Amino acid sequence: MVPEAAPQPAPKPAPAPAIPPAASAADAADAPPQTLSRWERVALALYGLLQRLLWPLVRLKLRWRGRAEPGYLEHVEQRLGRYPGLVPSSGWLWVHAVSLGETHAAALLLAELRAQMPGLRLLLTHGTATGRAQGAQLLRPGDLQVWQPWDTPTAVARFLAHFKPAVGLLIETEVWPHWVQGCRAQGVPLLLVNARLSPRSARGAQRLRVLLRPAYAGLSAVLAQSEADAQRLRQAGAAAVQVMGNLKFDLQTDAALIERGRQWKQALGGRRVLMLASSRAGEEALWLQALREAQRQELEPEQGPPNLPPDALWLLVPRHPQRFDAVAALLHEAGLRVWRRSQWQQGTDLPPEARAAQVWLGDSLGEMQAYYTLADLAWLGGSFLPLGGQNLIEAAACGCPIVMGPHTYNFHDAAAQAEQLGAAQRVPDMAAALHASAQLLHDASAHRAAQSGCAALWQQGQGAAQRCATTVLGVWGRSGTPRDTSGQL
Repeated sequence: MVPEAAPQPAPKPAPAPAIPPAASAADAADAPPQTLSRWERVALALYGLLQRLLWPLVRLKLRWRGRAEPGYLEHVEQRLGRYPGLVPSSGWLWVHAVSLGETHAAALLLAELRAQMPGLRLLLTHGTATGRAQGAQLLRPGDLQVWQPWDTPTAVARFLAHFKPAVGLLIETEVWPHWVQGCRAQGVPLLLVNARLSPRSARGAQRLRVLLRPAYAGLSAVLAQSEADAQRLRQAGAAAVQVMGNLKFDLQTDAALIERGRQWKQALGGRRVLMLASSRAGEEALWLQALREAQRQELEPEQGPPNLPPDALWLLVPRHPQRFDAVAALLHEAGLRVWRRSQWQQGTDLPPEARAAQVWLGDSLGEMQAYYTLADLAWLGGSFLPLGGQNLIEAAACGCPIVMGPHTYNFHDAAAQAEQLGAAQRVPDMAAALHASAQLLHDASAHRAAQSGCAALWQQGQGAAQRCATTVLGVWGRSGTPRDTSGQL
């Protein structure tokens, strides 16, 4: 039968992170121009030369990626700071969200910023086609979207001269040396928002400290996800660091998507559904190998681990759309009965081939909440290879318990909190993930407890968007850009 809905948790939300006075960030906007040492100037010049030499290779890479994602072939000249057809203007809120995950985080912050300053004009930049496609949905009349400028002095200078942003927001990790120095020279406050720095990245920043330390030090403010991130960012050279929490906890569920997932579950008649969520290249092959090894085991039931339900349905959702066809081919080659979400027209009954499938391929965009609602549990993509893990917060928001591999450094604190609250369990590999999944599906009480842990995790992390927006607008107000009481520039 269909599993019971997750009970609502009783625990009180955790207190919001202690926030230093907003003036500590706002005062940074008034800081004098940064002075670089001789070796820092040499390192920056050599880095700029390398970036210029790399551009022909970058152009080739864009052409290659454009074969699968045509978006990469559009407006390539913008990456060099050239904007034919766009009239120079000024006063923008510049937000850089390099890819899909950062764009989702930016959307949560923008909603709060627009609530506090209704008339802001958004200049949105990206580095990937998926981020750009998602970002287009955030635009309102008067907003603009362009590619990020390649990090050379010339491209950055052209970008800043053309748009003259009032303030710039870099989402999560995008610290580019010439961007920082260009904004400092032009008096543009540049903030790193929802900032994170993993131990691995911190070691890299330390090795390149002659180049990166001035870049971190040149930021007007850094709004970190956690105290551990804040400490590593300070060690990297950042000043005016404040802990704000993770923007992604402010995700609001979409009632239509939640209902869609419930309808799918009902149509499947109670089949248990296991999801490999946001899988990265190589993980689907590891998953197939784990399934084959489990099938080869001939242990007696009382001696071996519990088995998955014999009619369990697997739902695979690759992280990158350009891999949908390749994953489908891999599944067909393995002899599995596969049904693709893109084959079904919404509004019609679930087709018989979908009911008979062993694997559903979630080859659609914008339906993750429906997928998480359908699934009884989700394996966290990017965590079974050394890729840092994908965002687990959306799964928690939908009440979907999580099984994650050993590599979660991109979401270190959220993963640790999820373990502590029982929303997630960590395993060393996919063989262990199969064992843990079977145990959880055979124990209804444990499954309900994990769902409650998901709700607690989601509730306790909220509030970062409002805190970040207030601080950003405080810095903006100190920057000297005039704006009236309605928020119009």
